[in-house]
This record gives sequence, structure tokens and C-alpha cells, in this order.
Amino acid sequence: MTPVYEPWDEARGAEIIAEHDKLEGATLVILHALQEAFGYVPEPAIPMIAAALHLSRAEVHGAFTFYHDFRHQPAGRHVLKLCRAEACQAVGGDALAARAEARLGISLGNTTADARVTLEPIYCLGLCATAPSAMLNGRLVGRLDDAGIDALVAEVQR
Repeated sequence: MTPVYEPWDEARGAEIIAEHDKLEGATLVILHALQEAFGYVPEPAIPMIAAALHLSRAEVHGAFTFYHDFRHQPAGRHVLKLCRAEACQAVGGDALAARAEARLGISLGNTTADARVTLEPIYCLGLCATAPSAMLNGRLVGRLDDAGIDALVAEVQR
């Protein structure tokens, strides 16, 4: 099931920040809460978080950019993450990534023009024994081959 997100609203963002700003490790907690609410962390939220936590914008931006799951903009309705770690590369992951890019008409790190699919690299899903692997909308898929990647692409294009 595809999640439904609220549209960005500065007042709602401030409310979310205030709900979490007293917690230990609040920066990450707030970033996660904002992304859960809006589907991404809107750029205007970065200085709001910094002000609430008495941090510099650079400190908040550093945390935001360090973790690859935080988004700068909304993702597509479906998110297909392809493992790019060595174990998956060693058993054909590069070719599968190229195949997915060709089938979707986008490169890794992008979203289709119709906002249906975001194709992302991920650096290890912990499925090395069943490589190459992927994650579609949070569902892990291992032992991918050409037919498997084609099936995942077909699933997100429906």
C-alpha cells in the first residue's frame, strides 16, 4: 500500500518539531517525523529544526545529508531500491540496475516524470546470501534476475 502524505505546511512542520524537540537525539527523530508526515524533509524545515534545537543549519543539514533515506523532495508513488553493494554487484547487480533504468527511462536517484516510480540505489540490504537484491515499497526481494527485475518494473508501472 502506498502511503498518503500531507502537503508541506510550515505551521504543521513547526508543530512536529515542537512535539520532538525535547527528546534525546532530537535531530534524527524530527527528520524522521517530518519525512513520515510529508514524504520528504522540505528545505524550509532545516532552519526551523536548527533554531528549535539551538544548532547551526550546517549541523542539521549534515545529519540530513549523511543518511541516504532522507529525501529532498517527494518520492514517486512507488520506491524501488536496488542494492549497489559489492555482493550484489558481483552477481549481476550492475546489469540489473541498467535494465531497470532502461525499462523506467530514468537513472538511479530519479523519479519518473509521472511521479509513479522513484529508482534509488541502496548500499546493502543485508541480503548478501540472496544477491542481487532490491526493496520495493519496503518489501525485500532477493535472487533477482532479468525476469525478476522486469516483474518489479511491471508491478510499479500498473
